[in-house]
Amino acid sequence: MRILGIDPGTTAVGYAIIEGDRRNPRLCAAALIPITGTVPHERLQALEKGVTALIREWKPDVLAIERLFFNKNKKTALAVAEARGVILLTATTHGLRVYEYTPLEVKKTVTGDGKADKKQVRKMVQLTMGAAAPARARDDVFDAIAIALTSAYCAPREEPVHPPITKGRDTR
Repeated sequence: MRILGIDPGTTAVGYAIIEGDRRNPRLCAAALIPITGTVPHERLQALEKGVTALIREWKPDVLAIERLFFNKNKKTALAVAEARGVILLTATTHGLRVYEYTPLEVKKTVTGDGKADKKQVRKMVQLTMGAAAPARARDDVFDAIAIALTSAYCAPREEPVHPPITKGRDTR
């Protein structure tokens, strides 16, 4: 199974590609999706192009994404929700099964503690992925790896939140 893990955001969107199963996950790639543009619709278009390029290059079976949680800053929460919408639509249009995980679920799965901080998540990702883990990267990238790992550990036992769109599937 190949998993595309995404940590959605407004200015930085981390991604990770993990291959294998829960016993032997292997990190293939992890970085930021390039987001350009100064106005929201340009940024969303760049995000769609970036996700589409990842899907075409890596041909994942699954998209794992962080579930939106309540944010005190409503403007930021709305912008992240818009980004998630673009990501979800792009993934399901390309036939991917989609699994969503709350930050608490990701932290608990990766570290064993749902209240773990970013530093603990980073450390466990590095320990789990070994030499394949980036030595230095933004938290968004480590979060994307953790989200993909959560899916590797949990997805085979779950039903996708968003089943793939098969009728009129985009095959570009």
